[in-house]
Amino acid sequence: MSPPDGRIPDVLVVGAGGAGAPLAARLSEDADRRVVLLEAGPAPRHAADFAPELLDARLVPGARPGHPGSLPYPAHLTPERPYTVVRGRFLGGSTTVNGGYFVRPRRADLDRWAAAGGPAWSWENVLPLLRRLETDLDFGATPVHGGAGPVRVRRPRLDHPAAEAFRAAAAELGHPDEPDKNDQGPPGFGPVPSNAVDGVRVNTALAYLLDAGSRPNLTVLGGATVLRVLIGNGRATGVEIARGGTREILRAGEVVLCAGAFGTPHLLQLSGVGPRADLERHGVPVALDAPGVGARFSDHPQIVVEWTPSRALPPPRDNWLAGALNLTSGDGAHTGDIEILQSLVPMAGLVAGVHDLPGAPLPFLVSVQTPVARGSLRLASADPTVTPRIDYGYLTTADDRRRMREATRAAADLIGTRAFRHLTAGPPAHGPDTLRGALGDDRALDAWVRARLGTSVHACGGTPMGPADDPGAVTDGYGRVHGVRGLRVADTSILPTAPLRGPAASAVLVGELVADAMRRGPDA
Repeated sequence: MSPPDGRIPDVLVVGAGGAGAPLAARLSEDADRRVVLLEAGPAPRHAADFAPELLDARLVPGARPGHPGSLPYPAHLTPERPYTVVRGRFLGGSTTVNGGYFVRPRRADLDRWAAAGGPAWSWENVLPLLRRLETDLDFGATPVHGGAGPVRVRRPRLDHPAAEAFRAAAAELGHPDEPDKNDQGPPGFGPVPSNAVDGVRVNTALAYLLDAGSRPNLTVLGGATVLRVLIGNGRATGVEIARGGTREILRAGEVVLCAGAFGTPHLLQLSGVGPRADLERHGVPVALDAPGVGARFSDHPQIVVEWTPSRALPPPRDNWLAGALNLTSGDGAHTGDIEILQSLVPMAGLVAGVHDLPGAPLPFLVSVQTPVARGSLRLASADPTVTPRIDYGYLTTADDRRRMREATRAAADLIGTRAFRHLTAGPPAHGPDTLRGALGDDRALDAWVRARLGTSVHACGGTPMGPADDPGAVTDGYGRVHGVRGLRVADTSILPTAPLRGPAASAVLVGELVADAMRRGPDA
C-alpha cells in the first residue's frame, strides 16, 4: 500500500490515542514532513460523526461491556481474580471512552522518570510542554498553566448535594483543601481537572486532529489494524496491516508505536522484539532479544465503596466526575498515593450507559496509586488476533494489602461523618463492619477486597525507558527502541511506573515530548 502520490511517508504513527493523536498533529506542523497515522478503530473526520455517548461527559463508554469503541483484554488481577480490561479502539483511543479525568503527574513521578529517561523528563523541562498542551479554563495562562493549548481543562462545580457532602466530610476529618490538582500543592480534597467542557468529553482527536486533518502532509487511516512491524538488518522499515479484509505492507522512514499500554508491547513481541524464550516458544522469529518488553508494568488497584442516598438526588448536570480526595498511605513513602474519587452516576448507570438511575447507590472509586510495577504481559500466540497473557500481580505483598485496607477504610470513614449522615440511608451499602475503623478485622476486609477487586485501567511501563546498558529498559527517554533503528515508542508504555494520579494527561505529555524531540532533529 502506498500514499496517493507513491511517496514513502517520513513517519508512520501506529495508534491515534492519548499520545498518538498529539504526536501526529505536532509532527505534521512541519509542512515538509509526511505523516501517516493508523487507527485500528473508526476514524471520523468531523465531531458530528462521533456517536453522542462518546462525547457525553456524564457517561463512561469504556465501562459498558461490549461497547464498540473499546477493545477487551482478558486479564488476571490476582491468580484468583479474572477480569476484562478495555482500551479505546476509536479515533482518540482511550480518551474517547474514558472518564475525562485529566490530572498532571506529580513532581515525584517526574523525578522517577527523569532518573530513567534523562533530564528531558525533569519538572523544569516538562512544565513548558504541560503548559503548551492545555487551555486551563479555570486558572488561565499563568506560570503554571497554559492558556492557548489544544486540550481544554475545566474543573466541575461542586454544587451537587453529594459533592457538597464529600467536601464537608473531608473537612470534618481534617483533610486539607487542594483546589488545583494540576498544581503541585499538598494532596487533599478538590475538584477533578477534566478534559470535559460544557458536558462534552473533548478527546485527543477533537483537540488535536480535526483541525490538523486538512493538512496535505497528514494522512489518517481508520480501520487499519497493525499486525507487525517490519524489521530488517536492525532497522524498522514499515508495518504490515489488515484493512478492509486484506493484508498490506506500508513502508515508512520511521515507525512510532502509540498503540497503548497493552497494544504496544504486544505488537513489539509479534514483531520479534521481546524476551527470546517467549518468542521462540511461539515460533516468532527473533529480531531483538529484549527481555524488558512486557516484563513489568504498573497499574492502580481499585475497589468500589458505595453508599445509598436517603432521598432522591438530581442527576449530574454535565460531568459524572465531582471531587477527589488524595491521601498518603501509612508508611508515608509516597505522598498522596491513595485516591478516593467520587462518581455522581451509580455504577449500574455507568455500566448501562445512563446517567440517571434514581435510588441506586452512588460510588466512591477507591484506588491505591503507589508507584510499584508487578504486572506482566506475555505473548500467548504468534497470531495477532490472540490477546496476550496479562497478569497484574495485585495484592502480592503485605504492603499492597495494607494500603488497600487503609484506602477502603478511609472511604468508609467519609460516609460515616456527620456531613454525610443527613444524605445517607445508613452505613456503606455493602460489606462487613470491618470497613469501618482502624481496628477492624484485617483478614475479613482482605477477603472482601479480593472478591470485589478491580483496576483503575492506568497501565504503564510495558516498554520502559532507561539507559541502553539496563537489560530491563526498552527505549531511551525519547522513545527510541534500543537496538532497532527507525523505531520509537510514544505512549505510557515507556513510563517505568504509573504516575501518582491517573495517566491520561501523562499520555498526552508523552506524545508532546517525543514529537518535540523528533522535530528538534535526529540526535533527539
